[in-house]
Amino acid sequence: MCTNCETHDHSNGILGKFTELYFAIASGLFLLTGFFLEISSGFGQIIQLCFYLAAYFFGGYFILKEAILVIAKGRFEIDFLMLVAAVGAGFLDKWAEGALLLFLFSLGHALEHYAMGKARKSIAALTDLVPKMAFLKRGAEVVEVPLDSLKIGDLIIVKPNSKIAADGIVVRGEGSVDQSAITGESIPVDKIAMANTEEIQNSSRTIANEHRVFSGTLNGDSLLEVQVEKVTADSTLSRLVNMVHDAQEQKSETQLLTDRFQKCYVPAVILLVFVLNFVFLVVDETWSSSFYRSMAVLVAASPCALAISTPAAVLSGIARAAKGGVLIKCGRPLEDLGGLKTLAFDKTGTLTEGKPKLTDVIPLGNIGKDTLLAIAVAVESLSDHPLAKAVVRDGKAQLADRKLPIAENLTAIHGKGLTAQLEGRKVGIGNVKLFDKNKEELDDSLQELILKLEKEGKTLMLVQQEGTFIGLLALMDVPRSTTKQTIVRLRRLGIEKMVMLTGDNQRVADAVANEIGLTEARGSLLPEEKVSEIQALLVPEGKLAMVGDGVNDAPAMAYSTVGIAMGAAGSDVALETADIALMGDKLETLPFAIALSRKAHAIIRQNLWISLGMVALLVPATLFSWANIGVAVIFHEGSTLLVVLNALRLLAFKSR
Repeated sequence: MCTNCETHDHSNGILGKFTELYFAIASGLFLLTGFFLEISSGFGQIIQLCFYLAAYFFGGYFILKEAILVIAKGRFEIDFLMLVAAVGAGFLDKWAEGALLLFLFSLGHALEHYAMGKARKSIAALTDLVPKMAFLKRGAEVVEVPLDSLKIGDLIIVKPNSKIAADGIVVRGEGSVDQSAITGESIPVDKIAMANTEEIQNSSRTIANEHRVFSGTLNGDSLLEVQVEKVTADSTLSRLVNMVHDAQEQKSETQLLTDRFQKCYVPAVILLVFVLNFVFLVVDETWSSSFYRSMAVLVAASPCALAISTPAAVLSGIARAAKGGVLIKCGRPLEDLGGLKTLAFDKTGTLTEGKPKLTDVIPLGNIGKDTLLAIAVAVESLSDHPLAKAVVRDGKAQLADRKLPIAENLTAIHGKGLTAQLEGRKVGIGNVKLFDKNKEELDDSLQELILKLEKEGKTLMLVQQEGTFIGLLALMDVPRSTTKQTIVRLRRLGIEKMVMLTGDNQRVADAVANEIGLTEARGSLLPEEKVSEIQALLVPEGKLAMVGDGVNDAPAMAYSTVGIAMGAAGSDVALETADIALMGDKLETLPFAIALSRKAHAIIRQNLWISLGMVALLVPATLFSWANIGVAVIFHEGSTLLVVLNALRLLAFKSR
């Protein structure tokens, strides 16, 4: 996932998985001690040298180890040349410079390797969503079997409040399934049995969603019998695992360019320094003069400033981001985020609160609003349906301490609503389907009101008492209070296109997008369809970021240029897969992250010009003996110090 960050396993170090980080810290402590001894009086050079050598050892241990592994594969990288430069600095009695170089790089490597280890855990987090065993129905008996033993056509029993073990079709039972982990839908989806099971094999692609269930989703309080449609390896969740894995194996364009540069630059410098040792054979000078020139060129050509310029800026940027409530896992997303013009958002839990909320209570006729609400709360309190719980929760909050009537004799009508007795009267609450026999009582004004609320993306409940409609309730997963303001700030930062990708239906998606000011919305998307949308957006846009919080967003985040996860509300998979996490579940920190990224990108570009420009000046100067080693070291150290100080400016960054 990170630029210049290959997968190296340091988990077997003598100090555990953090050995590399501990070594980097030790290098810094020895360097600092040696520096204070050097500027103090009363300490011999031998003592100073011992501390610098210790800093060399701890800072260079893992870098040298990786360099050996890379060289064994026939490749050279900048890290190898950096080691040569550190040795050259020691040869020239510039131990502090060499130790500082090794310390900064060892710290950067340790942090990047740690981030890679966290990213690999996302695959394990995905697979943990599926139960290890399934209840297989064989004739009249039910046996518990390993998940891998299931075959297409097997019948499995899904108990209430348990996870579904396989992709399949409901053939018996009905109930609600929380499939937010797969589709991102904020409200559990009603499932009913497919009437004619013989049609499953012949029409698997046309089976309605109300019959289909996915592995890893959570069953409600009903018992379901499911016919397995896909084996474990082909399940929706398994495809998510493969998508995340494949995306994490891909290298960024910057990383590929860096790899190509290293393959050419490092061997070229080594060859040049080697050849310069033999210039005395063709030029009238001594071997010592040729060796002196080669060492001067080595100092001039060693890309210390180049090598430090990006890590120093990245570390400063990451530190400043953390202080501002943004976790950035490595340098690549820090560089990329600021250059993006397009953002894709998940809806549920990202742009919205992630739960249904009672938004409208509309009385009809002569009934009062509080009376209507009291009736609805009394009846809905008998149900465990998520929408009923939302009505009860928000209704009680609006009614305060008002004493509620007591309902009884609940009858739930799946997919439609419910009826109950309240103070001797029959009350029905549900969607229009519940009142099919009374459709003639829906006058034009009421139908227009229903159509208006549905266009706003709201879920409607009609309330009927003794055959007469007395009111209308509307619920919706509402936008976060800060969402609209955040979208405005993003537009001011130059984000030209903002797209919502959601599992909710298109009507709901359009309503939310219009309310908060998004460019467009694309609804009814499964995780693989979100990936397809990301890939389609990448063609004209080139780069984009995906902001999400759920498991269903993980593949899309992995395939986007930058994946951004909501922090506290985000699933473990989204957090592990994403490049950036907004801590504290605050979407309003996204504009800060983008502004910081732009500043970091500008500083990295400045540092590259400084470092490459210095190399371009010093190499010819030392090659033609216009400058000696002393001059080369002064300018070399000056450029290194300059890029570090320039990078540290990020620590004081303030977003407008």
